[in-house]
Amino acid sequence: MHPIQKKIVILSQSNDLSALSLREIGRLIGEGHPQKVKHHMQQLGFLPPAPGSKASADKAHLISIPLLGLANCGEATIYAESYEGRYLQVSQSILPHRFQDLFSVQAVGDSMNQANINGENIEDGDFVIINPDDKDFKNGDYVLSLINGMANIKKFTKNVNSQQVVLLSESSENHPPIYIHEDDMSYFMTSGKVIAVLKHPEKNSTENIVLSEV
Repeated sequence: MHPIQKKIVILSQSNDLSALSLREIGRLIGEGHPQKVKHHMQQLGFLPPAPGSKASADKAHLISIPLLGLANCGEATIYAESYEGRYLQVSQSILPHRFQDLFSVQAVGDSMNQANINGENIEDGDFVIINPDDKDFKNGDYVLSLINGMANIKKFTKNVNSQQVVLLSESSENHPPIYIHEDDMSYFMTSGKVIAVLKHPEKNSTENIVLSEV
């Protein structure tokens, strides 16, 4: 990935790029030429490609979502792994949300194979789309959490009386819950809410999803 693109992706995880001018983005990433910023944002899918360009024809309705690594759907036993430079190219109509801030992980395991995210479950190998800006979790939301550095996808519940967060599986198999007391929250970090599941092509062939390296 080009160094400027890498800086833009990192910036997008903590800022709403649509609210910033090209000059402001350039200042934040140390690039003094707004047109260079524009070019690389178009390459990443953060801006529409230039009219008439090959990229415009190829990616007119595609957005680039960073694929950050693996996330376990069983016990929290897999460390968060990096897929640096890899992206999901996704049809924009699939994800009506503001796509600048979204990222994705690839699910490992079967403990969420009876979950229901907009009618889709989560199976081994599926791509799970995360909104890192939405951390106002309600009971029943599906979340991506980091427990001692291990990425995990679970159903969120909170018991106010016992001061416990309980992360539940929804599976055809028997997977025990994960219990976390509020006093131990420093070992537990939520990275965002699950908003969509894209089925792995081997399970559900689709022309709307492409995995690429940028």
